[in-house]
Order: sequence, then structure tokens, then C-alpha cells
Amino acid sequence: MLNPDLVGRTFPGVNSTTISAESISAFAIALGEPETDLAPPTFAITISLEQSQSVLVESGLDWSRVVHGDQKFEIYTPLEAGMQITCNSTIESARVVAGNDIVTVRSDLVSAGEVAVSSWSTLVFRA
Repeated sequence: MLNPDLVGRTFPGVNSTTISAESISAFAIALGEPETDLAPPTFAITISLEQSQSVLVESGLDWSRVVHGDQKFEIYTPLEAGMQITCNSTIESARVVAGNDIVTVRSDLVSAGEVAVSSWSTLVFRA
């Protein structure tokens, strides 16, 4: 079970990531999209997932028991090759339903001091 004291806490990203044209192209091709200079809207998950996973594993939740519940994106600035991104993750909510932990994490992808993309992941950690 997630420690309730962690709800509302933001975990700042330690490492930054530089988005490459190759990573955007590979993601777009996997989606069946034409190659583009701008990342597809869901590309943000490739950056935020690692940070969210790290935060939740360190909090004691078993990542091998996770089922994806929901995903939402809010794009302020499209992601493109050459952008340097840092990901800050906030545990926005946590509850227990039928013995399962349901946790929502907001990940803010920051470039040049501004939030470029916010994403919300709702994850179910099965009992």
C-alpha cells in the first residue's frame, strides 16, 4: 500500500533528456504515423514513464503487479527534436479499492523552465 503521506508530494527529475529526431521517428512509425519533426502527442509517455515507475517502486509498490487504468495529456508546447526535458512527478491521489492500490501520478515535462506537457497516469496495483 502506498504511504498516504506521499500524496501531494512532487519528486523533481534529477536527469534531463534531450529528445532526438530518431526517437520521435521511431515512435511515430510504431503508431503508423508519417515521420514528423514534432513528436506525436503520446510521445511524452516515453519520458514520463521511467520517472513515474522509479517514484512508485521507491514508495514500495510492486511494478510487476501494475495494470494501466487511464492516461491523459495536456500539451502546452509540442515536443520536438533538440528539446531538453526534465520530468517532475507528483502523486496526486491514491486510494484502495477491493484491495487494489489505485494511484494517479501527474508528470510535468519541463523545457527551458516552462512546462511543455503534463500527463496524468492512473495505475492499478493489483492485490
